[in-house]
Amino acid sequence: MKTLVKTIAGGFAAATLAMSTPALADIEIYEDYEPAEEVVEMTLVKVDEGQFETYLEGLRSTWVAANQVQKDLGYIKDFAIYGVPYGENHFNMVLIVVFPDTASVGPSKERYMAFLDAYGKANIDQGNTTVLELYNKIRKIQGTYALRKVEMLK
Repeated sequence: MKTLVKTIAGGFAAATLAMSTPALADIEIYEDYEPAEEVVEMTLVKVDEGQFETYLEGLRSTWVAANQVQKDLGYIKDFAIYGVPYGENHFNMVLIVVFPDTASVGPSKERYMAFLDAYGKANIDQGNTTVLELYNKIRKIQGTYALRKVEMLK
């Protein structure tokens, strides 16, 4: 019986080792897969219990309004808010902004000045006040990540 247990344990260890050994990749960029041009910025937010609607209401007049102007100007492709419907997560809201390409993520004086003209300095100042006086009390940003879709070609 001890031999059988040792054989099974040895076989299990060998199988585990084989699965953990990196495989030689036979895949090449632009031949087998291609990274998308667009960049998705994903911000994970933990909104305090009972404050979800309060935060949404604030986002409508700040984050949503500013992103709509950027979308209208062609600086971003899209934006969205996702709620996390269940589970004990570290975050319960996800804010998404889709940029057309990497260059659009970076700073640009020209884009900023056009945005400022379209959105208005007063709206930016009001948004900053809302962040300081409300958002920082009812939510915590858990992280912001840049994602790029990988399209398999074969």
